Amino acid sequence: MLKVERLTKTYRTAGGPLTVLRDVSFELAAGASVAVVGPSGSGKTTLLGLCAGLDRATAGTVSVAGRDLGAMDEDARALVRNAHVGFVFQNFQLIPTLTALENVLVPVELAGDASRGDEARALLARVGLGERCDHYPVQLSGGEQQRVALARAFMNRPKILFCDEPTGNLDDDTAGAMVELIFGLNREHGTTLVLVTHNLELAKRCARIIRLKGGAVLHDEATGAA
Repeated sequence: MLKVERLTKTYRTAGGPLTVLRDVSFELAAGASVAVVGPSGSGKTTLLGLCAGLDRATAGTVSVAGRDLGAMDEDARALVRNAHVGFVFQNFQLIPTLTALENVLVPVELAGDASRGDEARALLARVGLGERCDHYPVQLSGGEQQRVALARAFMNRPKILFCDEPTGNLDDDTAGAMVELIFGLNREHGTTLVLVTHNLELAKRCARIIRLKGGAVLHDEATGAA
């Protein structure tokens, strides 16, 4: 489902080139789960963005569902993302002028299908927000906004879900509920899961942990988790 080969990302800065990822390689089968961990600045979020086609690598390749993202222009990558990818951002990325329901419907409306309102409502109910469909982001707590973002991520029935610190802005109780939702929806849909986190207990819920340091893979190990 995901194949990363010798992925490298270098930014130009006033002080010269800054390489934040170096020769990262790994593969994930359909339905697999992996946590990407490491200190701040180790390249975790950069790796996630490259794998999801949100940015372009300096060198190396990323293939999602057999499609080489590097060979595509931005429009083509956007089509692949909408067809195969769900993404839960740490800062939610909800559209403030849209209701919870309208935010969840964004991926399918971009694909030209505005007829799945009942499915969007069912997803919001699944994440405990069935009574909040008509509320705007400003009317929702941080945990509720994160749950809207999770429902939105599953709206296009993604084959692969990328989560960037999905519990980073949440209190312990809300974070625990979010984790159960992510793994529950993952099991129900057979979705491949790539999770960036500082939380090692959360990382151990995944079947595999990739540890980054200085933009390179330090360890790649199985956890024994189902």
